[in-house]
Amino acid sequence: MNRTDRLYAIVEDLRAIAPRCRSARALALRFEVSARTIERDIAALQQAGVPVYAEVGRKGGYALEKSMSLPPLNFTPAEAVAVAIALSDADRQPFADDARSALRKLVAAMPGPEEDRARQLATRVQIMTSRDDAPQPGPIVRVIEEAVLKGVVVEITYADVAGTTTIRQVEPGMFVGGSGGAWYLTGWCRLRNAVRLFRLDRIEDAVLTEQRAPVRPLSEFDRDMPDVVVRHPVLD
Repeated sequence: MNRTDRLYAIVEDLRAIAPRCRSARALALRFEVSARTIERDIAALQQAGVPVYAEVGRKGGYALEKSMSLPPLNFTPAEAVAVAIALSDADRQPFADDARSALRKLVAAMPGPEEDRARQLATRVQIMTSRDDAPQPGPIVRVIEEAVLKGVVVEITYADVAGTTTIRQVEPGMFVGGSGGAWYLTGWCRLRNAVRLFRLDRIEDAVLTEQRAPVRPLSEFDRDMPDVVVRHPVLD
């Protein structure tokens, strides 16, 4: 995570738990940097006018001004746990970090007693996964996400089903979730000069380029797969 993204993420993290505070040590662990780096980041945010202040004492830390916090949300404990269950496999999906961030905001913005009941209810749910069910390689998937969001060409090192590795420049189209839990990137492969489907866990490396991807109709990236029902995420 670069510094700009980290500064934004720190504000969003503090916004989610406001008016409570988070220590520099806790923030450092979350963002995998030193506490000193967090202190410099907080100073930069304060200089930029972000209303972050320090709470002194054993349970102190950094907090965001109450006016910047999220209002209490009227989620029931069961609704919050249902969202957590739905996101339990998020490590294997695109935008996994965003999914976890959204869940943290949801829970942190619930009234205290409801949050406690939600956490207690969550202990009554167990999710069984195979030990071989390894998550997708996070850093690589995040590069692919950024390519889709920014609309830029991404250069990938890809191993096909036979293990043959090639380096390709791909114009990203869309993510496709397979019925077996695997996720794919559909994109225009400049090596093959055609639309191709790339399984995310077979991408060994991914690097953003500075080339803007040509705007293509999304219909060009649709895959014609018999006996498969394709649907988009529903936001309402």
